[in-house]
Amino acid sequence: MDESCLVTGGAGFIGSHLVNALLDAGHPVRVLDDFSTGRRANLDPRAELLEGDVRDADAVRRAVSGAGVVFHLAALASVTQSVERPLECNAINVEGTLGLLRAAARAKARRVVFASSTAVYGEAAPPVAESCPKRPISPYAASKLAGELLCATAAAHFGVETVGLRFFNVYGPRQDPSSAYAAVIPIFIGRLLAGRPLPVCGDGEQTRDFVFVGDVVDAMRRAAEAPKASGCVCNVATGRGVSVAELAFVIGRAAGTPPELEFLPARAGDIRHSWAEVAAAERDLGFRAATPLEEGLRRTVEWFRAMDA
Repeated sequence: MDESCLVTGGAGFIGSHLVNALLDAGHPVRVLDDFSTGRRANLDPRAELLEGDVRDADAVRRAVSGAGVVFHLAALASVTQSVERPLECNAINVEGTLGLLRAAARAKARRVVFASSTAVYGEAAPPVAESCPKRPISPYAASKLAGELLCATAAAHFGVETVGLRFFNVYGPRQDPSSAYAAVIPIFIGRLLAGRPLPVCGDGEQTRDFVFVGDVVDAMRRAAEAPKASGCVCNVATGRGVSVAELAFVIGRAAGTPPELEFLPARAGDIRHSWAEVAAAERDLGFRAATPLEEGLRRTVEWFRAMDA
């Protein structure tokens, strides 16, 4: 039987897709999730579920037992919530990550793959390379950078391999459009399918690097296996910036419905342009995002339509 895996946050948007892929590949999979944001409907029934909080040392100890690879996605992942509740953000994202790393090392896990974020860069001129200065501007961003540093410490002193992945703007099926902190793509698709205008803050020319969740899963699996990747931190992105206005029209083509745009005031503190340099992931992981934006959006729209049926 293939190596056992633990996925923290495995009932969430990205984590549940990873769980599906690992199970399909023959890996026994355990999920640790407290369902603060994850959904039971996302869970693959083939996975073993351990309901618990990453801050609970006993739950974490039981979760890592027997795992060869740990994929750590559990986090307080909202920038806004992190500003509102910075101590909770630190407890989950920093203290929780440190406790998980120690438990993984004690359980003799081979490797921990850590889900970090483009937020660690702050206002960096694109294309953003891993070597760019880190200027986090929220407690969430700071906590993800701290998690990366803790992973490096664990690799150096705890005897467990670690790889950090800085996700850019991930999208795909199962992304929640109803959350107050929802990303732009599920909001746009939900409103388009409801016959409502798409809200665009500012002039719509701000750019982001949108990467399909299936590609992100591929990057995580490669990060678990790449022989010389321990200690690496890589961007997970497409390397292409897409404006919000262009995104709206690509979604319209994918849905077969021309969008109507509703322009709103620009959001204070919004980063103007962001896309990634992706050479490190190709070099260290053998990863390159393979899903064209329109194809990924078509599959995402199909999922939303199926959910509405």
